[in-house]
Amino acid sequence: MIIAVVVMLLVVGSIAFHFLSPWWFTPIASNWQAIDDTINITFWVTGAVFIAVNLFMAYAVVRYRNRGPDSERAHYEPENTKLEIWLTGLTAIGVAALLAPGLYVWNDFVNVPEDAWEFEVVGEQWRWTFRLPGDDGQLGTSSALLVNIDNPLGVDPADANGQDDLIVMSNVMHLPIDKPVKMLLRSKDVLHDFAVAEFRVKMDLVPGLVSYLWLTPTRTGTYDILCEELCGLGHFTMGGRVVVDTQEDYDAWRDSLMTFKEMSAVESGDPLIGQATYPVCATCHGSQGEGIVALNSPKLSGQEGWYLETQLRNFKNGVRGAHEDDEFGRQMAPMAALLADEAAIRNMVAYISTLPEHTGDTSLSGDAVRGQHLYRTCGTCHGVNGEGNYATNSPRLRGQEDWYLKRQLQNFISGVRGVHREDLFGPQMRSMSRMLRTEKDINDVVAYINTLEPAVDQNQIADASMQGGED
Repeated sequence: MIIAVVVMLLVVGSIAFHFLSPWWFTPIASNWQAIDDTINITFWVTGAVFIAVNLFMAYAVVRYRNRGPDSERAHYEPENTKLEIWLTGLTAIGVAALLAPGLYVWNDFVNVPEDAWEFEVVGEQWRWTFRLPGDDGQLGTSSALLVNIDNPLGVDPADANGQDDLIVMSNVMHLPIDKPVKMLLRSKDVLHDFAVAEFRVKMDLVPGLVSYLWLTPTRTGTYDILCEELCGLGHFTMGGRVVVDTQEDYDAWRDSLMTFKEMSAVESGDPLIGQATYPVCATCHGSQGEGIVALNSPKLSGQEGWYLETQLRNFKNGVRGAHEDDEFGRQMAPMAALLADEAAIRNMVAYISTLPEHTGDTSLSGDAVRGQHLYRTCGTCHGVNGEGNYATNSPRLRGQEDWYLKRQLQNFISGVRGVHREDLFGPQMRSMSRMLRTEKDINDVVAYINTLEPAVDQNQIADASMQGGED
């Protein structure tokens, strides 16, 4: 009897939880109400089976319980044609009720409306970027073989249709409301999955293929993009946003984008012009970019140009150096504001790139052996030898001052850095740095970074050996 009561309470509790639970669908913001209806049908069918099976089990426990010597003996009935017909019929109806709505919705999902406009979503470890067709309404072709720092999406420069393509090197995409859109999904590295809960649709991004999904946004607002395919160590940090705008707001945003042709035409920085403005930086960072510990200014020499450009933009735009507890970042922000435009930033970085590299001073002590184990996670993005990796937007660590590395790790952990909404990659670093739970962890991993040396190029060794043999 107790078992029967427990089973019935389980049924009642499950039903109550289903209807009273605060965890339910997010407000829908697309045309895919049919997907919600399909899921609700699934709940009703499986819920009815759950209730029927459990109540029958409770009934059987009570009806056929052991009553001692007077209890009826179980009657063995190997076949019951009538019962089997009923069970088969009811099961067939239940399965059809589960499958038919899904097939109906899938038919709509794979047939894109003729008036839908297209844009491309590109996934990579661990960010989203986008490409929109230009005035010609057609996307140019692309290839993974063409991907480099200057052409991060691999657009084919020989394809005339790609010259006016609009490039969005941000994790924020805008869509106009009430217009059907087809999203072409492409991956640069591993499996990803593009999902926006409010849109109710999701699809995998498979390397070497172009998959797609479509929808019609029906509600303005900002919605989170999630990667729902385990794509590596930083999978959980691979976020982005979709902003559904009015047509006027969308047009204004679209007009602010650069075309592929314009991006390709951006001239490299002029180190001579940058040299003329560098004395302002030299006051803190040193005449040779060697850094000055007393002024809490890190060395600049030896760091990748793309990273320096990104950080100067962040300081200039208030993405970095705006936190009230970022004492030294707030000093840097007005200095970066002196760089009038993008050309000034490129010129400055071009000059810094000509400075001879200075090895950072070692000032911290820690257990480098233990730090090596902790560094394995860091090396996934920053490289086994701390050489940095543009593909994961990870700067070089090798050769940087250990005091500066420690301070930045502490800033990420405490939320001084990496929390700004426009900081595309800071939140990833903040999540990773929080695995270092104590100051000893930080000291140990930085101590290991101090031991890193440039990776040996085996091809150069082979060339040198051949030359030595010829001599």
